Amino acid sequence: MNKAKILPWEIFSQSMVKVYLIDFLIIAIIYFLPALSHLTALPLYYLEPMRLAMLFAMIHTGKKNALIIAATLPIFSLLVSSHPGFLKAILITGELLFNLTFFYLLIRKVNVFSAALLSIIASKLLYYGVKYIFIQTQLIEGGLITTPISIQLIIALLMSIYAGFVFKKSGSNLS
Repeated sequence: MNKAKILPWEIFSQSMVKVYLIDFLIIAIIYFLPALSHLTALPLYYLEPMRLAMLFAMIHTGKKNALIIAATLPIFSLLVSSHPGFLKAILITGELLFNLTFFYLLIRKVNVFSAALLSIIASKLLYYGVKYIFIQTQLIEGGLITTPISIQLIIALLMSIYAGFVFKKSGSNLS
């Protein structure tokens, strides 16, 4: 068997192109989401695009890139579109980082689907707890829950199913 040798920088550049392409698509989608919502009159924020971006990055590009996405995407969105507000961007950043961290703690003990679902639910509980405090102390305005719980549960289930399916199919280790 005559196998062609792949040089280390070829593997690195192929994987980095994938990471850069996925990051570009994620940022473009998040950037244009408000415009798409206005054009279609659909509440696309119901799909939790920032969590979806983090999950997609985690599964398809790795933990380090997902961490960067989780830490920077809400702030990037704030800077580009003035949405969400500063404190809410910080709150969302904390929620996404907690979601990612808790997922990686759980993945050692349970399957991918369960780790994804439990980490999403736990991060939402944290988010709503801190948001409640922010509302009560008048740091932010608005309602506590703006997206119906039923939709949030459906989206969480779909994201968890996707994570479990892709992990099983790819055989990757989500590192």
